[in-house]
Amino acid sequence: MNTFVLDRPRERAVLIGLCTPPEIPRQQVEEYLSELAFLADTAGADVLDTIIQERKLRDPAYFIGKGKVEELAGYIKENAIDIVIVDDDLSPGQARNLERAFECKVIDRTGLILQIFAIRAKSARAKMQVELAQLEYMLPRLSGQWTHLSKQKGGIGTKGPGETQIETDRRLVRNRISWLKKKLREVSLQHSTQTQGRRLIPGVALVGYTNAGKSTLMNALCPEAGAFAENRLFATLDTKTRRLELKINKLVLLSDTVGFIRKLPHNLVESFKSTLDEVLQADFLLHVIDVSHPGFEEQMQVVGETLKEIGVQHDNIIEVFNKIDALEDSAVLRELRTHYPDAVFISAARGINLFALKEKISDHLAKDFRERKIRTHVSNYKLIGYLYEHAEVIEKHYLDEEIELTYRVHKNSIKHIDAHINAFREMEHAAADL
Repeated sequence: MNTFVLDRPRERAVLIGLCTPPEIPRQQVEEYLSELAFLADTAGADVLDTIIQERKLRDPAYFIGKGKVEELAGYIKENAIDIVIVDDDLSPGQARNLERAFECKVIDRTGLILQIFAIRAKSARAKMQVELAQLEYMLPRLSGQWTHLSKQKGGIGTKGPGETQIETDRRLVRNRISWLKKKLREVSLQHSTQTQGRRLIPGVALVGYTNAGKSTLMNALCPEAGAFAENRLFATLDTKTRRLELKINKLVLLSDTVGFIRKLPHNLVESFKSTLDEVLQADFLLHVIDVSHPGFEEQMQVVGETLKEIGVQHDNIIEVFNKIDALEDSAVLRELRTHYPDAVFISAARGINLFALKEKISDHLAKDFRERKIRTHVSNYKLIGYLYEHAEVIEKHYLDEEIELTYRVHKNSIKHIDAHINAFREMEHAAADL
């Protein structure tokens, strides 16, 4: 039973995929439809059947061939199908023609993903982002939504009420889109102001394909995190940031972000760019990979392409292969270790090898720490205490009435700590003058 779609009965669904060999082989379409079935289940539908048609080109009117449409129409009516889900984007005309032929709802993969995001959105920010993506998806599809007005014809020199209604609706949608974009810019600016202090602290962001185990890993590393984790796609939409204690530094901030998926709608990526700021601002990324998934290498490629799309241009990424406990053949794990020598292999759910992951994070962070020295009077307790609290003091030497401290500090904090040191020195000089 779906645990979060409780306010409406589950719908009966049929999935449709198009195979166009050699560009898209049948095996690949089967994998895509398997994922689409998982998406449908997440959205609250029971998949009764999946249909794959092979043809050289998609039909401009129906996406699949007209003969297949007629064949499916009988099956859909006989089995009381509520919704047909197509694995590729449909044009407004194709969706309209299929709905007329099947006499039931027809949506494409993008529409399904948007529906799941709408279900999952909890915060005001996430709800606005999803609504923006939905409206931008809906805008070119508004034609035909007002067919109930088609009988009301306008006279010579006048516009038909149907056309007027469509234009009015488009204008309302465009106005709403403009308002949402403005509001999201304000929310993003407010969030940036609120989190400005965090930038002084090293940041690590979890990224990966949806359902790879990012939230489970965050809960394992930061037990107080309380990140929602479930065997569903897109369990996390809102970015969560928690403290992670490491030996190299007293505090590191770990952020859990929305998962990626193949064929992720472009307007959805655009809408969620402000949420993904944590990824862009992080010192480095942990790319969490579900090693038990047969198509994990393609998922890795999808994540890489999506990161480039949102503006990540560095290779400062640690690959974390999760769910190693689900691998039945140990030889597979040995081969993966050979192919990915710098990766870490863990099971977040069972806590396997998490210490090694923390060590890897510490080693990675160490590259961004700078070693510095300072000499001050032994009585300058405020300055000395500040350094012990906000930096890592690794050596101290007493020189008569002075003390020399060698400390390490993260590159993000150098200017901030230097400003405080100068303030303490000025206080010391002022006291001496008195």
